[in-house]
Amino acid sequence: MSSIDNLCVNAIRVFGAEAITKAKSGHPGIVLGAAPIIHTLYTRHININPEEEKWFDRDRFILSAGHGSTLLYETLLLSGFKITVDDMKNLRQKGSMTPGHPEYGHVPGVEITTGPLGQGVASSVGMAIAENFLEAKFNKPSCNIIDHYTYVLCGDGDLQEGVAMEAISLAGHLNLKKLILLYDSNDVQLDGDVSLANSENTKMKFESMNWNYIKVVDGNNCDAIDKAICEAKKSLKPTIIEIKTVIGFGAPNSGESSIHGKPMPEDDVKVLRKNLGYNYPEFTFPEEVINYYKENVINRGIKACDSWNERVNSYAANYKDEYEEFSHFLFDDFKLPKVEEMPLYEVGSSESTRKEMGKFIDFMSQVLPNIIGGSADLSSSTMVKGADGIYGPSNPLGRNIKFGVREHAMAAIVNGLTLHGGLRGFCAGFFVFSDYLKPAVRLAAIMKLPSLFLFSHDTICVGEDGPTHQPVEQLTMFRSMPNTNVIRPADSNEMAAAVLMGFEKNTYPTVITSSRQALPNLASTNPSLVKNGAYLVKEVKNPTVTLISCGSELSITLDVADMLEAKGIKANVVSMPSMFLFDKQDKKYKDSILNNNTFKVAIELGSSMPWYKYADFVYGLDDFGASMPIKYIHESYGFTKEAIANKVEELLK
Repeated sequence: MSSIDNLCVNAIRVFGAEAITKAKSGHPGIVLGAAPIIHTLYTRHININPEEEKWFDRDRFILSAGHGSTLLYETLLLSGFKITVDDMKNLRQKGSMTPGHPEYGHVPGVEITTGPLGQGVASSVGMAIAENFLEAKFNKPSCNIIDHYTYVLCGDGDLQEGVAMEAISLAGHLNLKKLILLYDSNDVQLDGDVSLANSENTKMKFESMNWNYIKVVDGNNCDAIDKAICEAKKSLKPTIIEIKTVIGFGAPNSGESSIHGKPMPEDDVKVLRKNLGYNYPEFTFPEEVINYYKENVINRGIKACDSWNERVNSYAANYKDEYEEFSHFLFDDFKLPKVEEMPLYEVGSSESTRKEMGKFIDFMSQVLPNIIGGSADLSSSTMVKGADGIYGPSNPLGRNIKFGVREHAMAAIVNGLTLHGGLRGFCAGFFVFSDYLKPAVRLAAIMKLPSLFLFSHDTICVGEDGPTHQPVEQLTMFRSMPNTNVIRPADSNEMAAAVLMGFEKNTYPTVITSSRQALPNLASTNPSLVKNGAYLVKEVKNPTVTLISCGSELSITLDVADMLEAKGIKANVVSMPSMFLFDKQDKKYKDSILNNNTFKVAIELGSSMPWYKYADFVYGLDDFGASMPIKYIHESYGFTKEAIANKVEELLK
């Protein structure tokens, strides 16, 4: 290893340790141990351009071990991104440009928000799928405009998370050869040695999942790391490079779990400097280091970006039609149909909204060639699948991803597809199993991603499968999640609007739920009003009560209103498919929908909790379901029009 590499690595180590010590918070272990890995990757391989951060054919780097954010921030600083020494001195502080974990959209150069271990690994699979698909779609023998790698830095903890293993299994199956996983293997984690919790053979494990495995025995040897990455690029499979490092290298307590997440005392930083033979001033990078990064990261990246722009210009001149389509993919500017152009159904007909959801996804797949996704081994039940055949090595242009029973990885992969750009990801599963993927939806909400999550079987009307398959609290779970649009359509009209809105340029993820059972297509629903979150589907003069509902209970609620009217009780009926969108409306609109001069009753076959901010009384379900044919469910749980009407009448008395 050259002297300049040694100086760069030690500068990164000391600078990072000083920032964490000043912050009195952070994780010095990975900074000191993995510095040679990230230094080698950035100075010898990764193509990025700080002057054009979103250059489309840049390499993607994902710090799945997000607690190592300090290591990433200082590397981005050296690589020319708009992070300063003052930002590093303000690490983890209020209003900082350098928060505790990498935040997409907040920190320049950060490709994805990470912190929950395993998520970065899983989302990287989505990025690699996107690269592979777009490469197959647009590259020409004489002109490659898509040709980049997805690199991931992960640790022992990442590879213990189920979401990572799910995604790694799928990546191997799909032969995602441009996915390279750099494994910071130091045999230590927060609670002690890895051997206390793990005893598996990494090489055998990954090779059994169709991965290429390379080992670097000395994690301080930049030349060995470089050689391994070069070898990985030649593989026809995804590659994991296990790099044996020492956690907290150079610190007095190196190799111990105590260095993982505890800032070093100032005296220990002095020992670190002595052990590394590093004598430069505090919070500075030597001029030689700055120049080395300028030449080997910044200038190289600018040249690579300029070369790409030249290739794109040549492509535009020689392949005009393909370039026009590529531009639509690049800017996600395909024209969405109007809601009235969607294939709506006749009033009075009956169909499950899951079937309608599937049909609308099929329709949108023809309109939008940039959408790709599938179901978690449930396409015959959710009715959701992508177009153009099954995606895989033999059909890289297929848009139907067979995720298998990997719900959590599926959702994280959709985030990766969407983050990559050029494609929009969607996925589907049973609503009760949204429990398995909720963390990925939460990250989509934090990152303001327009990922689309589709769920069928949204109430206990699942029936015979019983309480393990019957959702009750899941709507509350997602409705309580900030920046997440949950839409529960009542019929074809509302489902058409929901799917359409899911593919708009949103700054939030969309969750759409659907019924297993057939529902009537109602005369009073209006797809153009779904965007308001709630609207009146029945309005009378001088109402006494306002009934609020959504989904499969809306048709029952309309029947309840008719029964009350026969008893001389006037009722307005509100369809509220999206609380999220309704809450965005102004007070005047809200008051016009929820008449404050009336007694308000919400009706939903699920947890009552979220409805209390709108209703005086909630007719809900706050217990688990039971196994029985669907024909018995509504009567067993009191969700018949007669039972609800009697309860409303009783309340009004």
